[in-house]
This record gives sequence, C-alpha cells and structure tokens, in this order.
Amino acid sequence: MMPHTNNPTPESPTPQHRRRLRLAAAAGLGALAITALVASPAAAVLPAGLVSLDGSNFEIDSDANLKVDNTGWDDWGNVAETSKADAPSGTGDNSFGNGSKEDTPVPSVVSGSIPPNKSDLKTFGVYLEETSGDDFLHMFWHRVQDPTGTTNMDFEFNQSEDISSNGVTPVRTAGDLLIQYDLANGGTHPELFLSRWVTTGNKSLCEAANSTPCWGDRVNLTTSGDATGSINTSPIPKADSDVINSDISPRTFGEATVNFSHIVGDSCVAFGSAYLKSRSSDSFTAALKDFIAPLDTGINNCGALVISKTMKHAASGTGDHPQEGVTFTVSSTLLDADVDVVTDANGEACLAGLESGDYTVTETVPDGYVSADSEQTATVVEDTDCDSDPTVTFSNTPLTDITVSVDSQVPGGTFSSIDCDNTADSPDVDFNADASDSGDSSFGMTDLEPGTYICTVVVDP
Repeated sequence: MMPHTNNPTPESPTPQHRRRLRLAAAAGLGALAITALVASPAAAVLPAGLVSLDGSNFEIDSDANLKVDNTGWDDWGNVAETSKADAPSGTGDNSFGNGSKEDTPVPSVVSGSIPPNKSDLKTFGVYLEETSGDDFLHMFWHRVQDPTGTTNMDFEFNQSEDISSNGVTPVRTAGDLLIQYDLANGGTHPELFLSRWVTTGNKSLCEAANSTPCWGDRVNLTTSGDATGSINTSPIPKADSDVINSDISPRTFGEATVNFSHIVGDSCVAFGSAYLKSRSSDSFTAALKDFIAPLDTGINNCGALVISKTMKHAASGTGDHPQEGVTFTVSSTLLDADVDVVTDANGEACLAGLESGDYTVTETVPDGYVSADSEQTATVVEDTDCDSDPTVTFSNTPLTDITVSVDSQVPGGTFSSIDCDNTADSPDVDFNADASDSGDSSFGMTDLEPGTYICTVVVDP
C-alpha cells in the first residue's frame, strides 16, 4: 500500500502547518538534513541578489552559485544535501533511448548515445528544508556545457522502492511527482512546472498522452508563487563548487526551490528516490536524453504497521512457528475505513504509508486456537516501512478436547464415576467439578489449552 497524500493545487495552498518530515539516513550519500526551526529572514525583505521563496532560509541566487553569500542564510555549501554524479561521458554513460518519452511507463535504458555537447548531465542534488512554517524542496543540476536552444531538466520523485523492468528506474505509482525545469534560450530565470503520475481515468487527465497511465496536466509553479529558480551566468570556481568539486562554466549549473508543503499537503509523504533527466527540446513529448540514476532522498514521514503472527504446533517442533493466512483488522481515527490484512508464509502482515499514531489491531482467531490477547494497540512511528521490526506480535495456542469413557463388558454389570480436575499449574478451566456419570457413559472436556489434567475413574461393581 502506497502512502496516501492530500494534493491541494498550488493555486489553493493549504494553511501553514506544523508537519515535520523525519528524514531517513541515506547510506553512502548521507541523509537530507533539516534546518533549525527558526523564523526565516526570507519572510522579510530579500537581500540583494536573491530570488528565494518567502519563508525559506535558502539562497537561490539570481546568478546561481553554491556558496553562502549572506550571514544567517543557507546554500549548498553549508547543508547536507543528497547528491549523485552521472557516469562519465562516453560509451559507458547510460541514457534513455529508443524513443522513450516522459509518458513511457518504463523508459528504455541504453549506453553511449549522448555526446558531451547535447544535454549531457554531470551531477544533481536535492535538499529538504524544514521551517516553523512550510517545508521547501531545493534541487540543483549540473551539465557538461551550455548547449544551444532551450534547457529542459526534469526531476522525478517516486514513492515505490521497487525497480522497474529496465533495472534502473523505480516503478511509478499514482501521485509520483515530476518537477520540470524549463529555461528559454538566453533566459536566466526558469519556469517550473509540476505534473503527477496518473494511473487510471480519461485521457483528458494527461498533459500529452492519449491514454493513462501518464503524467497529468502541468501546473505552473512559478506563476503561482510556489517555485523559483535560476542558472549561473558567471563562472564558479572549484573552491566554491561544493560536491561538484570542479570549475563550473557559465550556464551549466541551475538551482530551484519548490514549496513542498503546498504540493503535498499535510498528510504523510514518502518519496524515497529521485532522479534527473533531460529532454531534447522544450516540447513535453520530446524524446528523453541523458539521465542520472536515482538516489535515495530519505523523504519519509510515513510509518508502517508490521504484524507478526506465531503459533504453537507440536508436530513442527518446539517453540513458536509462523502462522500463515490469519486475518487482522486495523482500525483508527487516522484511517478513512477499517483495513483487513492477512499474514504471509512468514507469519507477517504489513500496512504501510500510515500517519504516525495509534491503531487498533484485532485478530480473527483461527478455529482450534486461542489467543491470549486478540486485540492490541499498535503505535506507528515515522520513517518505518515493511522491513522494520514488528510493531505488534500475536501468538496462538492450539486447543485440545479430552473425552473419558467407561464401557461395562456386561451391560449394567458395573456403575462408574468420572471426576476430572486441572492441576495447579494448568490453565484454569471450568470442568463442572465433581461431575460424574453412572453406568456406561463418558465425560468430555473441550477447548483445553496445553497443561496437565487428572481424571479419576471409579468402577463400582
């Protein structure tokens, strides 16, 4: 189950909220970091040379760079962004090919088809800034050289951790984000657009495709005031290039900020990976060119409810054993409706993409078993998934029936009494104590948990 997100349009932004995105550690690349929760100077008058968004404390310079130019502000040079470099130019550099376009669900990956002078990408990075008001998503790209014509860079953010059949890009799911960075020839301030991945519905939902799945209608984030960006018109020396770690020629570095809160709303969000790609022209239907493989963003303030289910089963050996096929009902005020999940062969069931908080988990106890606690409260925490440790654990014990009978060989020849009791260390069960039957009869006890039970039979001639 993918995370449920509320997606208000940028034209109708949600009120400022206090949702905080907890960020997962990204192995090898470092996690996205967060700023201190302080009032942002950007809420007042911007320092000269900045085109940052109101409420953000991050410098988007009109002449883009990576160093801090104003005391108390942030820039790429002093934050822990997540970044990734492309494969070196040449035959080993992979790219999209075979006519793949933005709407191609699984773009084709080829090698060596991007010459260094045609939209050849080098590095990209993302950073999520959290303030006492909104959250801001910052992005940068770096390419080999300034090509002629327009510039088109698209940042794709995916929710799924599953890799598609091309072996590189994630499987797209409804609500994935495509942030498009379009720069007219000779321009220095880009327009940024947003589309969401649409899986079902009429083709009228698509920006360009004739059928779903597709990228939905583009929303202009720049004109709505929810995005800003720029490129470098001056060279950037290696000493000021941060993770790029090289001299940067004019018009080969671009940066942008998007008001992330206005895009995703107040519900939990989990966009675990992102990648950068370029198009051959400013047309949305133009062929895709180079790309930089996905990186782990660590953007995740959703949680998962992991249920572990075991049983006792003597024939399978001592101890606990996973129990498959057991149904659990999950309910909470945080859910629109109750949700049923069923344990797998490992005895586990998972409900992911949940808001943090308390959920009630109720087991439908299988026939022949007893549960010590068939209803439990599970507390879901942020930044967990179905690979996390169990949130709640249930264990069932099998039940046994005992029947004691007497049968006189001579009909009516003897009278017998039967009296059964549980021992002190056995489960306390109501046996109808001292009950007895006379003659050829029997006495039965049902639904007994494992333990020691003593039955006394007196045969009276």
